[in-house]
Amino acid sequence: MDKVTAIFGENVFNEATMKARLPKETFKQLMKTIEGGEKLDPSVANVVANAMKDWAIEKGATHFTHWFQPLTGVTAEKHDAFIQPTKEGGIIMEFSGKELVQGEPDASSFPSGGIRATFEARGYTAWDPTSYAFIKDGTLCIPTAFCSYTGEALDKKTPLLRSMEAISKAAVRVLKLFEGNEAVTSVKTTVGPEQEYFLVDKSVYDKRPDLIYTGRTLFGAKAPKGQELEDHYFGMIKPRVQAFMKDLNEELWKLGILAKTEHNEVAPAQHELAPIFSTTNLACDHNQLTMELMRKTASKHGMVCLLHEKPFAGVNGSGKHNNWSISTNTGKNLLDPGATPDQNAQFLLFLAAVIRAVDEYQDLLRISVASAGNDHRLGANEAPPAIISIFLGDELTAILDALEKGVPYGPHAKEKMQIGVTVLPDFNKDTTDRNRTSPFAFTGNKFEFRSLGSNDSIACCNIMLNTAVADILEKFADELEGASDFNAAVSALVLKTIKEHKRIIFNGNGYSDEWVKEAESRGLMNLKTTPEALAHLCDKKNVEVLKKEGVFTEVELKSRYDIYNDNYAKIINIEALTMIDMTKKLYLPVASSYANELAGVVAAKKAVDAGIDATYETDLVKKVSSLTTGIYSKLQSLEKAECEVKNISEVDELAAYYCNKVIPIMNELRANVDELEGYVPASKWPVPSYGELLYSVR
Repeated sequence: MDKVTAIFGENVFNEATMKARLPKETFKQLMKTIEGGEKLDPSVANVVANAMKDWAIEKGATHFTHWFQPLTGVTAEKHDAFIQPTKEGGIIMEFSGKELVQGEPDASSFPSGGIRATFEARGYTAWDPTSYAFIKDGTLCIPTAFCSYTGEALDKKTPLLRSMEAISKAAVRVLKLFEGNEAVTSVKTTVGPEQEYFLVDKSVYDKRPDLIYTGRTLFGAKAPKGQELEDHYFGMIKPRVQAFMKDLNEELWKLGILAKTEHNEVAPAQHELAPIFSTTNLACDHNQLTMELMRKTASKHGMVCLLHEKPFAGVNGSGKHNNWSISTNTGKNLLDPGATPDQNAQFLLFLAAVIRAVDEYQDLLRISVASAGNDHRLGANEAPPAIISIFLGDELTAILDALEKGVPYGPHAKEKMQIGVTVLPDFNKDTTDRNRTSPFAFTGNKFEFRSLGSNDSIACCNIMLNTAVADILEKFADELEGASDFNAAVSALVLKTIKEHKRIIFNGNGYSDEWVKEAESRGLMNLKTTPEALAHLCDKKNVEVLKKEGVFTEVELKSRYDIYNDNYAKIINIEALTMIDMTKKLYLPVASSYANELAGVVAAKKAVDAGIDATYETDLVKKVSSLTTGIYSKLQSLEKAECEVKNISEVDELAAYYCNKVIPIMNELRANVDELEGYVPASKWPVPSYGELLYSVR
């Protein structure tokens, strides 16, 4: 057996391990919960816990933890040893069903949006049996949901699981109306999240306070060479990076994570990892682990992995493409058009549901990818615009056009790719090109939601996407159930949906100024910043659909509105304070010292001979002094703006203030400092330059 197949999933308490270690009846009961969504029998938990403990100890684990995803954006864990004291003064290793099923972290110390006060500390974690337990760093990790003492979800997993149940129920209702779906009992959304990231040498990272405190460079003049030549994209992977990727893949494979594709991305020092599709909640867990292991593995190789959406100005930032599809428990991909999509009524109905869902809930989809970091990417000619639209491609668009016009669709035969070289093999050309500027693009048998930022959990966008589609599928089922002529009703519904929601379909260049104007004329939303987007989270229609589908209560939704605004304000505040600190301690002292040195040279030359030309030094000292004055002025403005935030008590007003008042001053300060960098000798500049950072891994 080769190494990869031998190590794959070795640190996961997966189906094969459970089948080998659990009594037959216990295994059957547990699989009914995992695959069929049945309620877990409490008697099963003790048996599973004991087997899980024995397996973990054999693997060298001494502790267990309930591994969960609070609203901090990262994962959380509290470790407990398996040890229990005996009367004889020794210990035994125990792990009960109760410890497996339920934990109790402090709920007041995580973001709760007012759901939990400091004196109300109790919260619970609950085992998610649909996501396998695994061993990490010598600890048995049990994926769990996290809720408050009063039952509200305080995490990202719980609403994700709720949204998956919602879309499953709605999709099954629709599918039961079509012949041939008798065996369908559940539907699952599947996701394959592509992950982009940067690698820089730790020695240069350690000299950049902005990277350390904020994850991105708040200052930095462009390097002479960026991504202009596009020579890094898909280029040869450097040996040091290849060694990192090799170790990362092995660690991911041990955890059963289907890491598949790796390559250099567009910007210098930027790379990408893409996995094979898996069920959405499992894909979410795996992506969180992937980001954690990227950081750990990079550290072992003397590098730092940057997952911020925009760590460097002037080159592309990093996203996370969320490839989303819907599949039945019988293995049918509901977004697969088949050989004759124009005649595939079931596919066309589900396609219409997605089109309507994206149109009606474009604000929720935009909100789901909103963050301070992602504001730097969206619409910046490197990522999709903030305007949500759908790319369908030539064939599907032509089919929908034919349906709308009431004319037959004339399918085109598969074209052979003509390359013009005899020895190259023939292959069929795809029916449509790809559109890298589209936020939500159909790519054959799935939709690629490309707006998500690299540092974000994929939970949020899939929660909103699942919920929106579930709502429309329910409405479709309501309309079709009991129809006297089902086929005619389906055709009429698809046609009606196309006519009413075709405004969301756009196959052109999403980067163009013309699209911005056209989108406005179509009535599409252009929510450019996070505060603008969040303002719509608690709109009546959004609250109603999220409540109706059982994904969020109104209390949970309001809490997230407060948490996300608060998080945005805190991030910008940290960035502003870091800029103030660096300007005072690094840039102004260097500027003043260099100006003084230049003035000394001018004075020395004149002292020797008034006729000696000191034009260069005189002009340079004037320029440096002018920039220093500008930097100091912007510093004072930023400090004043920071003082004024104390007068703002509402979190949404605070977020808006940071967005509209503080960030513009930060941008002006940065512009002056970056210009100054071009005049100060490299030997005197207090931090590594962009060139040193982007080309630090050799």
